[in-house]
Amino acid sequence: MIHIYCCTFAPHYLYMKRIERHRAILGVDEKATLSDLKKVYRKIMMEWHPDKFQDSEDAKKEAELKSAKLIASYHFLVSVHKETHEATYAEYNKTISESSMDDFEFKSEILRVVFSDGNEYEYYGVPKAIYVKLVNSDTPDRFARRHIYENYLYRSTSKIVGGN
Repeated sequence: MIHIYCCTFAPHYLYMKRIERHRAILGVDEKATLSDLKKVYRKIMMEWHPDKFQDSEDAKKEAELKSAKLIASYHFLVSVHKETHEATYAEYNKTISESSMDDFEFKSEILRVVFSDGNEYEYYGVPKAIYVKLVNSDTPDRFARRHIYENYLYRSTSKIVGGN
C-alpha cells in the first residue's frame, strides 16, 4: 500500500499543531479541498492586501504582516495537502527511487533532504533516533527509502506549490 498523505506512524503532535495553526490563520478545517483553500485565500487576501491601506502607515504595516502570514499558511497547507501529494506522487516517487541524497539537515523533528535531481523535501515528525540512525547508516539512501520517505508527512520545498 502506498502512503501518500497519512503516515505509517501515529501523527506527531508538533507537526499536527503546525498544520492546525496554518488552518486557523486561513479559517479552514481538515476537510478543505485545494479549491476551498484557494477561494478562502483569495477572499482574505482581498481584504488584507497592503495596497488597500494607503491612508495609514500603521494599518499598511499590519496588513503587510497579516498578508505575509496568509501567504505562508496558504503555501504550507497546499504543499502538504492530500490532493497535492496525489498530483505530484509520480515525480516524488521518481525522486526518492532514482536520486541520491546530496544533503540533509535535521532540526526540531523536521528532516530536510536535498536530492541529486535538484528536488528538496521536508519530512515532519522524524524522531531524533531515526535521524541518528540515518547519519550512522552505511547506506543512508537505502535507510531513508526504507524508513523515512513513505513514513512521514512531507512537502516539496524546491518550488512553490499551488499554482495560480
